[in-house]
Amino acid sequence: MEPTENPEILPQRAEHPAFLTKTKFTDFVLPQEILAGIQEAGFTYCTPIQAEIIPIVLQGRDVAGQAQTGTGKTAAFLVPLMAKLLTSNEPKSDLPSALITAPTRELALQIYEDAKVIGRYTNLRMALVVGGIDYQKQAQILRQGTDIVICTPGRIIDYLKQRIFKTENIRVLVIDEADRLFDLGFTKDMRFILRRLPHYEKRLSMLFSATLSYRVLALTYDYMNLPDFIAISPAEVTVKNVEQTLYHVSTKEKLPLLLGLLEKEDWSRILIFANTKAGVEWLSAKLQGNGLPTEGITGDLPQLKRLKLMQQFKDGKLKILVATDVASRGIHVEDISHVINYDLPQDPENYPHRIGRTARAGKSGKAISLACENYVFHLEAIEAMLGDKIPVAWPQEDWFKEDKAGPVRVNQYKSKRGVPDRPQRREPRREPRPEQRSEQKPRPKSISTSSQKIISSTEPGGIFGLAPSHEPKPSHNTPEAPKSKKKRRPRRRRKKPGASDNQPAQQAS
Repeated sequence: MEPTENPEILPQRAEHPAFLTKTKFTDFVLPQEILAGIQEAGFTYCTPIQAEIIPIVLQGRDVAGQAQTGTGKTAAFLVPLMAKLLTSNEPKSDLPSALITAPTRELALQIYEDAKVIGRYTNLRMALVVGGIDYQKQAQILRQGTDIVICTPGRIIDYLKQRIFKTENIRVLVIDEADRLFDLGFTKDMRFILRRLPHYEKRLSMLFSATLSYRVLALTYDYMNLPDFIAISPAEVTVKNVEQTLYHVSTKEKLPLLLGLLEKEDWSRILIFANTKAGVEWLSAKLQGNGLPTEGITGDLPQLKRLKLMQQFKDGKLKILVATDVASRGIHVEDISHVINYDLPQDPENYPHRIGRTARAGKSGKAISLACENYVFHLEAIEAMLGDKIPVAWPQEDWFKEDKAGPVRVNQYKSKRGVPDRPQRREPRREPRPEQRSEQKPRPKSISTSSQKIISSTEPGGIFGLAPSHEPKPSHNTPEAPKSKKKRRPRRRRKKPGASDNQPAQQAS
């Protein structure tokens, strides 16, 4: 079915959803500037994670929160963080007072946008420090002074080593999506940053994660001051409002079934996940060839283009987005009606983050997964983590649609799972230049010294030059050339002992 803006198709939200609590933001002792920003953002009642976290942080205690994605964790730490900075008696300084770290650029950007909305009526200065954006511009913002720094680990460490970013005045620390930081290999980077912050007794620390693994708990033990652990529905990993469906299908039938589902389902905005960069590029090209408005986003895409595509997707100008797991966290779009796992995730923890992009803020959504022979082996681990089986449905024959896009040029070398590693990049054949098309002159033969003569001063070549003689030397490879006989060296007779050089040795009697 073609995308439409019919409000009946968009995910609906109740006036007072059941997932909200009866606690209001006005029940907390918050500055009026923050309450004004919260009211303008349309927030009145708190989610369970917000109702539990905010009063603990306002009392000045560290906290480690676990909650499923899409439950309002961002506001749970932004509201008490800003309240802490506004009510602090510390003298005003140009050095940063709060540091927020996120694993991906998209998540850091989402936190930055939410912080601007909530802190609109405050005088707090905020800086976004991520890779892929103007390096000198971000450095200049840090030099001019800021209150809150929202960053990814790699870029902020670069500024930290150059003393552009200074940590002496950090009073509030927030680590968001800590489990994802470890999965992306930022373990050493995070410990490098934490060792250079003020002691945990001199700052307020907050850590948030969808899953509190042993690595995350070790981080809280080393760099936090006995935090309070808050877990919101830990046994329920996925969102209730997500309708999950699983189709068992072969690799060759995945694309025809996807085309049939896009025609059959009533959707407004779709997010499709693939496991590899090449898979994203191949699938987006196929969908474009079938007349569907699709773009792909991967980890190595230039940051400015990634931001542009994400903004188009949020504004509704782009209806279908194909992405890797780089987009599974940090996409806060409330109107995603469907999430399709074209490839089952290899990491089971990525499954709830993927399907959590739909049914956000109490809305309903649908998650469809395609299990082929290459990735069905990960299904058992996913269902073990969920604690339940994903409902299986069997497609009908008329659901499979013909692929009209034709072949897509991909790399001839394929991975073990049958997904191309990278698209094939063939350089066009270059025609020779006009001046290079002329016949090349034959290479002159080497000149032997036996066929050379001394050139006089009047002849070309100078006084000591050499020139070939006029008589050509026959080649040894031709039959006319006479065979040269190898001269045998005369055998040297051995002298007898006692004989001199001038007289022959006497014969012994």
